Amino acid sequence: MRKIILTLAILYPAAALAQGTAPADPPTIGGKPLVVVGKKTEAGKKEKPLSVAQKLQACQDIDDATKERLNCYDAIYAPQPKPKAPAAKGVNDCRFLKEEDERLTCYNGFADKIPKLPR
Repeated sequence: MRKIILTLAILYPAAALAQGTAPADPPTIGGKPLVVVGKKTEAGKKEKPLSVAQKLQACQDIDDATKERLNCYDAIYAPQPKPKAPAAKGVNDCRFLKEEDERLTCYNGFADKIPKLPR
C-alpha cells in the first residue's frame, strides 16, 4: 500500500507539469506542417456570380419608372451618353442614351424580353 501511495505522489506532480508546458514546435511530417482536415464550412464556399441577365431581372423587382431602378441598371452598364446615340440593338447600347427616361425605357424593353432564369 505504501508503494502505491509513494508511486502516485511521484507521478502526479510530473503529469501536472507535463500538461502545463506547450510543445515548442508544431508537429511536422517531412519538414512540412500537418494540415487540418475537416468539413467545409459555409464561409468557405464561393457564391456563383450572377449573369448579366440575372442582374437585369433583379432590377425588375424594383418599382417601375423610378430612379432606383435606373440606378440598378446603371450599376450593370455604366452610362456613357452620346449626343447622337444610335438605335439600341442590344441592352448594352442603352447606356449611350442621354435622357434618363429613354434609357430606363430601353433597359426595361430588353429586360422584359429575357426569359425567367432561375436564381
